[in-house]
Amino acid sequence: MILVVTPNLAADECKEALRQATGEQTVMASSLREAATRLRTECYVAVVLDQYLLETEPEEAETVMRHLGTAIPLPVNLAISGAARLGREIRAVVQRRQREEAAARRAAVSTLRCELNGTVTALLLCCALALEQPGLSATAAESIELAHELVKRLRAQMESTLVEV
Repeated sequence: MILVVTPNLAADECKEALRQATGEQTVMASSLREAATRLRTECYVAVVLDQYLLETEPEEAETVMRHLGTAIPLPVNLAISGAARLGREIRAVVQRRQREEAAARRAAVSTLRCELNGTVTALLLCCALALEQPGLSATAAESIELAHELVKRLRAQMESTLVEV
């Protein structure tokens, strides 16, 4: 979802251009105060900010910036920018965010896999060593074998998750 913040009367034209350019739902706010309220309650991919509002209401602009979350701010002079140009700019912003999210997801999965890999290996080794203990009861051996299989399944899940991301 994209938030457009402007008192501009031609905002509906921008709203439609953004929806067509990105396929994202577009929501309007006519003031920075309204934008801050919307940012507290919804998550947005990007926030298009009318530069006029940023320059004339610096305190409210700061409040909006604090509540952006993961939304990418895009300050635009809507008085001189056409709807087509705005559509191109916001499409580029959305695509960049999608690439960054995918890269962050891959990095997180890779880091988690590396951290868990040592533990999984240690569990497999402990299970194998426990199964070699003399005098191990059949019930204990069954439990250890089950744990061993579960850890092997966990390792396979970790490896398949890395491939998917």
